[in-house]
Amino acid sequence: MRKQYDQQLQKLHAELLHMGEMIQQAISGAVTALLEGDDNKAHEVIAFDGEIDQQERMIEQMCYKLLLSQQPVASDLRMVSSVLKMITDMERIGDHAADISELELMLEDLPPLSNDHLREMAAQTSVMLIRSIESFAEQDAQKAQWVIDQDDVVDGLFNSVKDELIAAICQDPNAGEQAADLLMAAKYFERIGDHATNIAEWAIFAMTGRHISD
Repeated sequence: MRKQYDQQLQKLHAELLHMGEMIQQAISGAVTALLEGDDNKAHEVIAFDGEIDQQERMIEQMCYKLLLSQQPVASDLRMVSSVLKMITDMERIGDHAADISELELMLEDLPPLSNDHLREMAAQTSVMLIRSIESFAEQDAQKAQWVIDQDDVVDGLFNSVKDELIAAICQDPNAGEQAADLLMAAKYFERIGDHATNIAEWAIFAMTGRHISD
């Protein structure tokens, strides 16, 4: 019985990693769409969000089946409950990637003033996502803590983008609408960083039984 249960846990683990790869692909596509003005890529990311939603539902069903059909020990229960929390954050990251892509379709040209900080935000949040999932897969609390600490860096980059856009509007009031859309894109990247931080916190919970915000 335990052997079968362990196999089911391994499959759950594999599907979670696959969802992480899907989310990473969505972020990468959204970044390409936004920074290169690629409408086709934007449409791909928006359509791909449905596949991410399906993956979340499938993993959710696997978790509930494990909880209802077995009697998990405390460590297994923490792992499964953590996965349920993680996939919620991962699904929202997919939503934000689609949101960024939808904004790209409304933007005519990306103001060069904000390119560098947006690129850095995109790069940082992608790394945070990858490492948050790796921390769970590798049971690496130090890697999870790095993700949590890195959230302050992303928040600082968001403030830099905001300050630059405010300055751009002061110089050219006609740029206000476009600047507002671009600020929203930066806000979505900030939220992706927040969700990656949540994933890292649940990875620590799965390892220790303690949620870092407690």
